[in-house]
Amino acid sequence: MSLSTIDIQNKEFSRGFRGYKQEEVDEFLEQVATDYENAIKERISLTKEIKQLEEKLEQYQRLENTLHNSIIVAQETAEDVKRNAGKEADLIRREAEKDAQRILEEARYKASRILAEHEEVYKQAQIFKLRFRSFVEAQLATLELEDWLRVEGEENGSEDGA
Repeated sequence: MSLSTIDIQNKEFSRGFRGYKQEEVDEFLEQVATDYENAIKERISLTKEIKQLEEKLEQYQRLENTLHNSIIVAQETAEDVKRNAGKEADLIRREAEKDAQRILEEARYKASRILAEHEEVYKQAQIFKLRFRSFVEAQLATLELEDWLRVEGEENGSEDGA
């Protein structure tokens, strides 16, 4: 059982022969009681302060855990974003390659079609050239025959004579 300040103040000692001076003992007990009461008050105050500090520590630990979890979530999110960006970049690259391949195929098809059309036009030009040459040669041959001059001349002469 612990002593209280009242126990200290009310403590009575038995008297013996040549005992201590009563006043000095009372003064000392009064001083001990005061110091003891101050120590108890200080202990209560320190206990309250410890409790408050423990509560703050607990809050800071919760905050630290929350921040730690937030950092982990942020890191995981960053990794997800990075991974998704990589996937999206690959997808865009593949689509671009497909588009490029399609454009190349279209260009090759158009180029082959244009070449075929060019060859067709060239052939038709050659045919036209041959036909025109044949026509011109036939006309030249007709001019060179001079039959047409006689026929016309004879026609002109018969008209004059008539």
